[in-house]
Amino acid sequence: MNVIEVSGLKKQYRSTLRGARITALDGVDFTVRPGELFGLLGPNGAGKTTTVKILLGLTRATSGNAKVCGLDVSDPESRRRVGYLPEGHKIPGYLTPRQTLSIFGRMSGMDNATIARRTGELLEILHLSKWLDVRVKKFSKGMTQRIGLACALIHSPDVLLLDEPTDGVDPVGRREIRDILRDVAREHGTAVLLNSHLLSEIELTCDRVAVLRTGKVAAEGTIDELTRRSPKYKLIATPVDDALLTIFRDTGATADRVNGHVELGVTDLDHLNAIVDKVRARGAVISELSPMRSTLEDVFVDLVKAADVTVGATMEAK
Repeated sequence: MNVIEVSGLKKQYRSTLRGARITALDGVDFTVRPGELFGLLGPNGAGKTTTVKILLGLTRATSGNAKVCGLDVSDPESRRRVGYLPEGHKIPGYLTPRQTLSIFGRMSGMDNATIARRTGELLEILHLSKWLDVRVKKFSKGMTQRIGLACALIHSPDVLLLDEPTDGVDPVGRREIRDILRDVAREHGTAVLLNSHLLSEIELTCDRVAVLRTGKVAAEGTIDELTRRSPKYKLIATPVDDALLTIFRDTGATADRVNGHVELGVTDLDHLNAIVDKVRARGAVISELSPMRSTLEDVFVDLVKAADVTVGATMEAK
């Protein structure tokens, strides 16, 4: 059973300007399975925050369906097994981690003994044990972020909704948080929905991602599916002069110098082999020829640019 199910989700707001209707979501579909790390991406205004608010019951969809743990999000019980870390969360500075986790544990219906056990476990994992009784106002942003994650995890939830979980955390801390999220997903079967602008973190952490664009899912799949090899190759050879680059381009290939190597864009392997023959015919020595792969950032930027072009064309037609 999917832990999160979103189907045909639409959300419209009525603008204060002349009563116009603004579409935030326009038929969003995705699922998150138990033990899966799922990334929700998109530029500002794409609908990410609105989607999370609907899953948390903070706003209602105009139409469509959304379920958490098999329950419709309109049912308060759907949120009982959810842990949530909002972006820019605030913890009163006069509280200590012990007090903070006690409050969150009691709000989740936990008994004192279980709260004490989970507090010790989580602060040990997050390397905050020695700060157990230190007031949060003395914490750095990264330490505060770790406490926020502990609050989301205190009741061992089945679903984690995380908004920028590594914001303000140093590189070592980001790796530790990635490891914690993987352990929670793999060992406890927790479904993790992660919303972040740090695409490199999403690429390193998530099993699958969905890219929202203007309220719709523009792309969805595993990281490998979305960043599968492009028909480009990295070529390092000596010598490669401008005349040889011209020969490459005459075959229909793209050829550009980038940081000491040549990026070749070809149609297929036969095309690539023909270029290799031309390199050798000119007496050049090839030291590297390797396929290039798009990054998640490349995919993201291409999708956003495509949206800008579509919007621009529509406005021009009007």
